Amino acid sequence: MENFNELNLSAPILKAITEMGFEKPSEIQAAALPVLLGEPTDFIGLAATGTGKTAAFSIPLLERLDVEIKSVQTLVLCPTRELAIQVSEQIELIGRFLKIGGVRALPVYGGSSFGDQIGGLKRGAQVVVGTPGRVVDHLKRGTLSLENVKTVVLDEADEMISMGFKEDLEFILAAIPEGQSKTWL
Repeated sequence: MENFNELNLSAPILKAITEMGFEKPSEIQAAALPVLLGEPTDFIGLAATGTGKTAAFSIPLLERLDVEIKSVQTLVLCPTRELAIQVSEQIELIGRFLKIGGVRALPVYGGSSFGDQIGGLKRGAQVVVGTPGRVVDHLKRGTLSLENVKTVVLDEADEMISMGFKEDLEFILAAIPEGQSKTWL
């Protein structure tokens, strides 16, 4: 794959990635994008840090979003708050032209105000990017609903398991109606 134009991306996504300086898909992007932009499927992708994994899953998840619906349609789980913030910022950058005001990606993680996060969830976010522990906290408090989630991304899934988040991940995945979503690792 020589460039992103070969993928039939929507004009808003293509404009965003062009403005971000993306010219040619990285190896993980060239492998993942055609699959993830096709028929809905589960997916496992392996690549080193700094190879473009975030864009590899962000572009297709944004192409699948219904931007008119304010409820959570995608859940991205990350092992650390730093990665959750970074991923949510990248998603908002790539999705900024999809509608007036852009797509809303809300980071939720420990060490940050519950009040601010609850306010963000009430205002509506199509994408929630969070650490497993804080997502579990929101689910138990009833402040986060996963009833409309179509895609779950486990970013650095191996790292989350090695950090002891297995039970949290199982709890979160059980909160999504069965058969409704696809899982990307």
